[in-house]
Amino acid sequence: MEPVSVFLRDLLASGRSESTLRSYAVDLLRWWRFLDAVGVAWNRASRTEARDFSCWIQLTAKQRLQTSRPRAARLSSRAAGAPNPVTGKPASGDGYAPSTVAHSETVLRRFYDFHRDCGTGPVLNPFPLDASRRRRGRPNAHHNPMDEWRPERIGRYRPTVPKRIPRAIPDEWFNKLFASLRSHRDRALVAFWISTGARAAELLGMRQCDFRPGEQLISVIRKGTRAVQELPASADAFVWHRLYQQELLRMGTPRGQRQPAWWTLRRPYRPLSYHGAHRMFERVNASLGADWTLHDLRHSAASRMARDGSLSLTDVQWVMGHAHLTTTEIYLTPTRDEVIEGVLAHHARRSRTQQSPPPQLAPGYDPQSLSVLFGRPS
Repeated sequence: MEPVSVFLRDLLASGRSESTLRSYAVDLLRWWRFLDAVGVAWNRASRTEARDFSCWIQLTAKQRLQTSRPRAARLSSRAAGAPNPVTGKPASGDGYAPSTVAHSETVLRRFYDFHRDCGTGPVLNPFPLDASRRRRGRPNAHHNPMDEWRPERIGRYRPTVPKRIPRAIPDEWFNKLFASLRSHRDRALVAFWISTGARAAELLGMRQCDFRPGEQLISVIRKGTRAVQELPASADAFVWHRLYQQELLRMGTPRGQRQPAWWTLRRPYRPLSYHGAHRMFERVNASLGADWTLHDLRHSAASRMARDGSLSLTDVQWVMGHAHLTTTEIYLTPTRDEVIEGVLAHHARRSRTQQSPPPQLAPGYDPQSLSVLFGRPS
């Protein structure tokens, strides 16, 4: 589709990553299929089609991979399943998440803004901004540094995305998870993720020259800015990495400072991809009955550093690569287990303080005799 290709080339020229282009293309493909079903050209779409699409994506079931038995189209119940007994995460429903719907609205609004400015699309954007929000000027142009960031440009058909508290892995469960890893490569990866807080793709993109064990530093390319940043790591992570390097020598993988740092363990040897690392972590979770993700390791590292009194919050912000300090502050929120433990302790204290006093003895009974019979103090 030439309109989509032009839009993606413009994003590529502005420095967007491949993963960003792929997510934009998936949202546009979903919109293109909807327009094909209703028989409307992309440059003839109005706000009526945008409204119907916004209703459809919030009600329909997600498309799955094609199988031998095709599934009939149906409406989504959007009801989440039972929470995982280990992690407490509710199982995802069969509908699109509110964050996916909001991302789709943003992509389509930017797509039509681009073609409107180029003169190749409709004059009126089918996905307009909310009338109650400011339409002109840069968002947060007069932001007070003492105040929180407020969303000033919200789409009319954009759903409300609930705020999620980052879920960290408890220390006792992390020890069980680490003990279930099968290779030195997996142990080195998890040790670097939990000690540096780097994103999964950032760590998997490292080269052999990006390790400096003498200074306990590694170099990664940040996701957003694409800048090279050095991150401190634990000594255990470098020990596991050294053991993994010995495995690479026996495997006969390509050697060189510019070669990738992480390789597959089976022939033909090739650089480890994100999907391969994700599948490895899924197998470890299955052995424990959990459903943690690779990004939960980043949340766990941030929570550990944020709760350390010897580290300032600005230090944690720099290590995590957050643009705003308010993003780092969310890791100060108590975890689910801490809240449950505190509330249960509160109920136990209340039950002890509200116990009814012992009944008084009726007149005529000898207290010493009752204490002998029933074991009560006189």
